[in-house]
Order: sequence, then structure tokens, then C-alpha cells
Amino acid sequence: MDRDIFGRESLMDTPLVSIIIPLYNAEQYIAEAIRSALDQTWPNKEIIIVDDGSTDRSVDIIQKFDNEIIKIYKQRNSGAAAARNFGLKQSVGQYIQFLDADDIISPDKIESQMALIGNSNHYLGLCGTVHFHDGTDHLSYPLEHEWVSAGTDDPADFLIKLYSGKLYGPQYGGMIQPNAWLTPRLLIDKAGLWNPMRSPDDDGEFFCRMVLASKGIRYTRKGINYYRKFTSSNSLSAQKHYDAIKAVWQSNLLKAQHLLSATTDERAKPAIARLFLEYAFSFYPYYKSLYKEAQENAWLLAPNMKFNPYHHGLNKKMAEIIGWKSVKYMQYIKHKFKL
Repeated sequence: MDRDIFGRESLMDTPLVSIIIPLYNAEQYIAEAIRSALDQTWPNKEIIIVDDGSTDRSVDIIQKFDNEIIKIYKQRNSGAAAARNFGLKQSVGQYIQFLDADDIISPDKIESQMALIGNSNHYLGLCGTVHFHDGTDHLSYPLEHEWVSAGTDDPADFLIKLYSGKLYGPQYGGMIQPNAWLTPRLLIDKAGLWNPMRSPDDDGEFFCRMVLASKGIRYTRKGINYYRKFTSSNSLSAQKHYDAIKAVWQSNLLKAQHLLSATTDERAKPAIARLFLEYAFSFYPYYKSLYKEAQENAWLLAPNMKFNPYHHGLNKKMAEIIGWKSVKYMQYIKHKFKL
């Protein structure tokens, strides 16, 4: 960083990072999220908060923060993806940090990622995520660096490993929570804004496009994303109604299209097929039309793929004999009788 004639650090040549927080009824958590954004050691930042029609005290809490780098905007309730898009249009940073209103990022998160990206607009930053339960101390949970910590210069290979589960190795699969990324604006300009449909997997579809638009991923072992988990929640990601489930499926269809159009790697189709079969399993027998669509799409990609979602115990053995559908249906009937 440059210094002025008095030896003070200058922000003139330091890229601006925009921290975008979509907000909806998060009065219990928004202050902690804002503090984690303000505490970032990266000196040149702005905080863009988009209130998505909150009806609680969230906005009142934000207004108590007397800091000129915090900007608050309001929109009619349209969903988190639409709020992020609105925030992007208001922001001016060269790099974008998305932060959910009920989550936290460690003070060195952005700085450690910027140190790896440098001034490149072509690489994504990534860090590890700690999943902590609401009501507990997020600092008491250990961070485990998974296979994504290796980073990559092969974006398609990264997504194949992410979507393939254990198909190509026991270490692969998993999920990446959106706060863990740091995204150059140039990649968003190249790959497009968030899909505004209200899908619990809108971040998966968005970052699929970001990864494919990039030259690779740089992972820091210093910064940490703290992702709050709820036992019960009214958030979209916890809803099980048909519209939300269908939106998840549509997001995954888009992810498959993005990846398959970007690579000729022969591992891609089986990876997507395995992902589709996982969704077929989760849909059955509750959403039979979606189950049928997911299974048929999987068979088109990998007709001979063997699939057993049960990995141990009696269910695994039974599924090998009578098929996983029969096992799942028996569990469904048993659950209905209990209710």
C-alpha cells in the first residue's frame, strides 16, 4: 500500500471492496454481521445493505451504526437474489463480498483473500467455512480445510469434483456457502447477475457461472466464514413446499447446462448424473413428478450408473436387494404412521 509524505497509508491505489448484505427480518443477527464487516482489516471498503421489505426492527438497528461507509437501501420484498442484484447496482467496488445478514466473517477474511488474488480480476477468492449452531459461540468450533483448499487453475475440474460427491474420490463433494467467496466485479460483469427466482440454491447457480468465467480459485487458510445453522427456520432454505423444491431443481438444471456447455471432460456427465440422482432420492415419494424428471435426466447422462444413497447399515443392504425406492417408500409409510 502506498504512503503519503507523512508516512500514512493511502487508499488511492487500494482496490475498493463492496460488502453486500441482503436483509430480511434479521433483527437478532444483523448487528453482529455488520460488526464483522466493519472489523475487516482490509482498509478500503463499503457496506451496502439492501432491506428486502423487513417488518421487524432490523433497519432501526442498522441506523444506530454511525459510520459513513454503511449505506442502506430498501426494496419491496423480492428475495435475497434480487436484493443482491440491487446492491450490486448501488456498489462501486472492484471486488464483491456477499454476506448474509445472519452470518459472520473473520476480520482477516477479505485481506487474506486479496493478498492471494493480488490485483487480478480473473481469479476468485475462497476461504474455509465453520458451521455453527445458533445460540452457540462461533469461535468455539474448529475449522477443517477440505479438498477445496488446494485451489485450482481448472474451473471445470473444480465443479466436477464438487458435484460428483464421492464418485471420483472420497474427499470430494460438499457445499460452498456464498460468504466464503470473494468475487471480482469483472467476473460478474462477464457471467451475469443473480438469477432472481427464489431458489434455496440460487448461490449454487450463481457461483457455478462465476467459477466457469474465472481462470481459477485461490484459497486462503487464514480467513474464515462463519455460517449460522438453525434447528428450525422460516428461511427459504428451510422450507419444504413445492415451489421452493422446484426452484432448487431448476437451479441444478441450470448448473448442469453451464458445466456441460463449458467442458468436454468425460467425467462431467457422470458427475451431473450423480447429482441428479441425489435429487431424485430427496424428491421421492413426496414430489413424484420432480423425482421422475430428475431420474430421467440422470439416465440420459449416465444410463448405466449404479446408485445407492444409503451408505451403511441395514438400509444399505436392503437397498442392494430391493432397490432404494422401496426402502425410501417404507420409511415414508413408517413416518406417516408415526404422525
